[in-house]
Amino acid sequence: FLAFSVCSLRAETYIIGAQNIQYYPHYDFSSPIDKGLAWAILEQFAEVSGHTFIYIEMPVLRLQRELLKGNVDFVYPDNPKWYNQVIPANDKIYSAPLTRALGGTIIKVSDRNKGIDRIKRLAMPLGFTPVNWQKRVDDGLTKLIEVPDTVAALQMLQLGRVDAANLEYSVTQNLASSTPELGPFTLDPQLPHDNVAFMLATLNHPALIESLNDFIHVHQSDIDALKKRYGLTDPELILRDLREFAR
Repeated sequence: FLAFSVCSLRAETYIIGAQNIQYYPHYDFSSPIDKGLAWAILEQFAEVSGHTFIYIEMPVLRLQRELLKGNVDFVYPDNPKWYNQVIPANDKIYSAPLTRALGGTIIKVSDRNKGIDRIKRLAMPLGFTPVNWQKRVDDGLTKLIEVPDTVAALQMLQLGRVDAANLEYSVTQNLASSTPELGPFTLDPQLPHDNVAFMLATLNHPALIESLNDFIHVHQSDIDALKKRYGLTDPELILRDLREFAR
């Protein structure tokens, strides 16, 4: 079934517009070698289907504009819940999740369990959507500090210039482990967090999305092996461990 589904499309070359943010192990499309889990999954799909993917990294806010213009065929990551002024979510076709991520409130370990009222300044990469914080931002209870990337957010948290950062847990742990001057950080499960699906989105290529979805379904065990290789764990399991540790 998979061979028929994947190979029923003529092999083509497609351009994927990707966020130019260091979000490894999920993705880092600036890397010349290993671009992270999403890239590994897409490259396995390319090998089976015969398609070729060209990855072009660009700022988050530019991705949707280039998709609308037709300069890229797909964008990654995307999610219909994310705020987008350029293309309504209903106009796009989304793949099944390539992976799921634990986005949440990253704090210094020493600030664990101190509650939400102490979060007066929150760092977030430019172009990200403060879904779980929007009401507090609108009410003037928390000020959103936009920064260029994840590293900048963690540096501001390290220096005490913000009280927390809205980032992905595994990305934070990876950066802190490879940058001795950063951390230790953790995600506070008592503060806003979300189990986020990272999807591929398009306007004009529904058949390829359908083919990719078939691939994800049939090759789930291979994808799970890739997640293990990249050290990525299901968000629910991470939250369980964080809650146990916080007791």
